[in-house]
Amino acid sequence: MEISITFSYNTVFDCEVDDIMSMLSELLRNLFKKRATVLYPEERDKVHVPEGYRGKLEFYREKCIGCTLCYQVCPSYTIEIVVDEKGKRPVFNLARCTYCGQCEDICPTKSIHLTKQFEVISLDKKDLVVK
Repeated sequence: MEISITFSYNTVFDCEVDDIMSMLSELLRNLFKKRATVLYPEERDKVHVPEGYRGKLEFYREKCIGCTLCYQVCPSYTIEIVVDEKGKRPVFNLARCTYCGQCEDICPTKSIHLTKQFEVISLDKKDLVVK
């Protein structure tokens, strides 16, 4: 029993030539146009952050009255309440935070603020705790 397989290179190359010509025309059309994206790590200052963006959390201890409303409203259990010399205060674990902004909205003294900082990264989870 003998099996022979025939393959026509002409149809494969015909299809590829059409694709290559299509890509080449697209390349020539866009070669000298302005870039649509930002070269992110090198051009951080050119990154557009939209209005209302909820980034890294900032906490102002001097404004906090220790009401624990932020703790009660947090859906991801990011906030832990501790007692120090000034009374109750929240401690935020940003590794768990979903940046929903509910703690910022409910705080009566505006001691919690979500910034526009979008680079929240650390190799150690202890660095992601805001006291």
